[in-house]
Amino acid sequence: MAVASLHCTFSPKISTSLKLPEVTQGVQLSCSWRSGNKVLRSRYDGDRLQRKKGKWSLIPSKSRGNSTVLCSLAASPVGEVVISSEKKVYDIVLKQAALVKKQLSSNVLLDVKPKLVAPRTQNLLKEAYDRCGEVCAEYAKTFYLGTLLMTPERRRAIWAIYVWCRRTDELVDGPNAFHITPSALDRWESRLENLFAARPYDLFDAALSDTISKFPVDIQPLKDMIEGMRMDLKKSRYRNFDELYLYCYYVAGTVGLMSVPVMGISPESKATTESVYNAALALGIANQLTNILRDVRDDARRGRIYLPQDELAQAGLSDQDVFNGKVTDKWRNFMKSQIKRAKMFFSKAENAVTELNQASRWPVWASLLLYRQILDEIEANDYDNFTKRAYVSKAKKLMALPIAFGRSLVSPSSRKQPSLGKA
Repeated sequence: MAVASLHCTFSPKISTSLKLPEVTQGVQLSCSWRSGNKVLRSRYDGDRLQRKKGKWSLIPSKSRGNSTVLCSLAASPVGEVVISSEKKVYDIVLKQAALVKKQLSSNVLLDVKPKLVAPRTQNLLKEAYDRCGEVCAEYAKTFYLGTLLMTPERRRAIWAIYVWCRRTDELVDGPNAFHITPSALDRWESRLENLFAARPYDLFDAALSDTISKFPVDIQPLKDMIEGMRMDLKKSRYRNFDELYLYCYYVAGTVGLMSVPVMGISPESKATTESVYNAALALGIANQLTNILRDVRDDARRGRIYLPQDELAQAGLSDQDVFNGKVTDKWRNFMKSQIKRAKMFFSKAENAVTELNQASRWPVWASLLLYRQILDEIEANDYDNFTKRAYVSKAKKLMALPIAFGRSLVSPSSRKQPSLGKA
């Protein structure tokens, strides 16, 4: 049996509210599926679709023999189509990109000018941003160094976003994580809404509140990150990459969507706003996949396995193999495929870093190069992420910084424009 991977797209776009019998009329489905080690792709007309036991499948053709292609489409009990995670996230990306384009067309941004504020308020804001910078310098040293090349307004804004994301992540991964409940996350989301309404609770909130008054940072990615924290409270397994992709978007891809409005797109860029946002999303996905592969041991100790269950099974592995922590040939082969996927997302992200505002490129390049090296270290450890923690040495970090700086100097007009597809 050849089972579809997780990417299904429709032309024309269909609504999730359409009932099953209506879906196949005038619709084309693009699907990819795995056959052994190969990934095959094709496009089908709607009349090739059939529903069986709540799942969409394609009527086999002669060339396919008896193979069945199962899509990432499922039918809900009320007969509505459930769209893949990639499609859901892509719709969010399009909305975020549209917000920025609207701001640009109205000549608001991106060369931000400081607002006139009362001296006391100005002093408080300076203190708030300075404290954000201190947190960033302590916990993300290399990234912090890169932000020093940015304009003061952009730099402070990125610090404020970083601190909010870190505080949000620590709700479920910090020292008080065992005391966090869904209602605590609800309160954190209410606090976020107050922050966007210019009612900050503390200095860190004040810094972010000031940031969103200057840059078109939308609340949706921040709310989505909180949703990712909710997933951590109630979910410790992921059936397939479709589920894992959505989680990675929530907890890391959202950071890219928050950051692009602040970092800005180069005036020389010929890339579309959507493609730059997609690449920013890809970097977030790549970073989170790298975190997952690096932290297999630590997550397993907490009873969490952030690896696609179906792919583990296909590799002849189980949860118990992960908990046992023994490196076998099956584990090595499995890890090779997971690392290959993460590197693919890094490659997608590379395509658009050059499209960012020049002053913003260095920290992004530094983050990308250093995180990708973690994957190299896992390989160098013979895929042993049970007894060895992959990390990039200080010497390698220092070597990466000038490389990242050199790449940050390359302008969009001086390179061949790549195809910036969906993440």
